[in-house]
Amino acid sequence: MALRNVSDLVAAENDGRFWFSTWRKTPTQTTGAGIWFDLSMSPGNPTPNYYAASPNIAIALRQSTDGGIPHGGAVAPLKKHLKQITAMTVTAAAVPLPMILCDYLLYYPFVDMSVTDEQVMDNTVTLPRSTTGLGVQILPVEVAGQSGIGNPQFRVRYTNSDGVAGRITPTVACNTQVVNGTIITSAPNTAGSAGPFLPLQAGDRGVRSIDAVTFLTGDVGLISFVLVKAVENLAIRTIDAPAERIPFTDFLDLPVIEDDAYLNLIACPSGTLAGAPLHGTITTIWS
Repeated sequence: MALRNVSDLVAAENDGRFWFSTWRKTPTQTTGAGIWFDLSMSPGNPTPNYYAASPNIAIALRQSTDGGIPHGGAVAPLKKHLKQITAMTVTAAAVPLPMILCDYLLYYPFVDMSVTDEQVMDNTVTLPRSTTGLGVQILPVEVAGQSGIGNPQFRVRYTNSDGVAGRITPTVACNTQVVNGTIITSAPNTAGSAGPFLPLQAGDRGVRSIDAVTFLTGDVGLISFVLVKAVENLAIRTIDAPAERIPFTDFLDLPVIEDDAYLNLIACPSGTLAGAPLHGTITTIWS
C-alpha cells in the first residue's frame, strides 16, 4: 500500500512500520568557510568511512557491510521513505550550516592528482542501488592533502543514466584546501569551481559509472570520486534550536530510501567545523 495521505502515515506507525534513531558527528578537521565537507569521514556515530581501497577500482557502499546513518533493515517488497530528519549544533562558527543527506552508492578510491595521463576506472562493480544512474551525481572528496597551490583542473569521462558512454564533464578547478574530507571542487571564490557535485554534459540527468579521470594540471594529493544520490536538504540556521525537515508536510513529498542504502551527510559551514558537535535524528517509515 502506498503512503498517500496522513491517514496512511498514522496507520503505518500504528503497525510498527517505522524506524527512529540518532546520529552524531564531531569533525576534527579545520574546514574552510563556504567549502563543502564530507561528514562521512568524521568521527562519531556512524563510524567514519575513509574510502580506503585499491586505487581506481569501483567499490559499492551498503548499510549492511559499511554502516552509515541507521535507517532500519530491508523492507522489500514494501517501500521505505524518509519521514523526518533533524540536526543541531552549539558551535557558532559552524552556522548557518546547509546540509544534504545522501545515499552514497559507490566510490573510486585514491585517484592520483599527480598523473596527467587519462586514468581509467575499473567498473567490475556496478551501482548497488539507483542502478540506472538517474539522479546520481559525482562527489569529489579529497582523501590525501593537495598542496593547495595553483587550483589544478580536471575533467571526468562517464556513462550517463541512459547508458551512453563517452560523456565528459566540463573542466573544473580544485580549491586550495588541504584537509581530508574537503569536497575539492567546492570554492565560492575560485574561478572554475563547481560546488559539491560535478556538472554534467548538457542534457544528462545522472551518472551510471565513471569511466576515466584526466587532470590537466598535476598536484600532490588523492581524490575519491563518489557516486551519490541526494535524498533531502536541510540547514542549521542558529545554535539555539535544531533544524527539522519533515518532507511530507514541508513539500508533500516522501523521499525514497532504498534497502541497504548507505546514508551520510555533506555540509557547508560558514566557518570551521573543527570540534563542532553535530547531533541529529532520523525517522523512516514504510508501506
